[in-house]
Amino acid sequence: MRANFRMQRLFVVSDIKANAGIEADRDQFNYLANVLRMEDDAELLIFNGRDGEWKASVSFPSRKRILLTPVEQTRPQPAPSDLHYLFAPLKVGRLDYLVQKAVEMGAGLLQPVMTQHVQGKITNLDKLKANVIEAAEQCGILGVPEVMEPIKLADLLTSWPKERRIIYCDEGDAGQNPLPLLAKIRENHLALLVGPEGGFSEEERALLHSLDFVTAIPLGPRILRADTAAVAAMAVIQATIGDWN
Repeated sequence: MRANFRMQRLFVVSDIKANAGIEADRDQFNYLANVLRMEDDAELLIFNGRDGEWKASVSFPSRKRILLTPVEQTRPQPAPSDLHYLFAPLKVGRLDYLVQKAVEMGAGLLQPVMTQHVQGKITNLDKLKANVIEAAEQCGILGVPEVMEPIKLADLLTSWPKERRIIYCDEGDAGQNPLPLLAKIRENHLALLVGPEGGFSEEERALLHSLDFVTAIPLGPRILRADTAAVAAMAVIQATIGDWN
């Protein structure tokens, strides 16, 4: 069932059940009452990443309270996406874009990875999570990716579950076509690793190439920015061995 983009969508933390009212938090109240200027009996769509999408009715029990009452489910909750997205944080602005596009492209988990040449940093994980929720609200996605604490690349690889293959964008690869390499992958559980603006160090590249659960792929003849490479790689993976196929 396709998303309805004509109605406002709102993420809620609470469980969603028919006729069980959910009270809007302070930020939601301000957004609904003061920005959107909703009134009694207005309708919107709500979701929590677990119970599907529901049409809800807006009511004002008092001047400073809004109650969202689920009326009917409009879309069932789909199976969660299993693609993990591992990324070196970018500078502010480009990081926001990268996170939004990862959500749109079907990432099921976001893992910031600290590399030797990383230029950005995660100073506020709550802001990153809020960016994920906003992207899900805007693009009609019902599954909200989990956001993990940043981890150093070496530590990530040391504890990595071997049944999940890591596909990493290798800017030093002499090839141009990633499709033959992706076609050889047999694992069902996948992760995409994209490096920082400065690329992976030679030491990091050597480490990644030494691991049998890592596949390095090129992304064509052009040099791509890290945020562009992320979107391109996710599109290629989803179209060949991911959930588009």
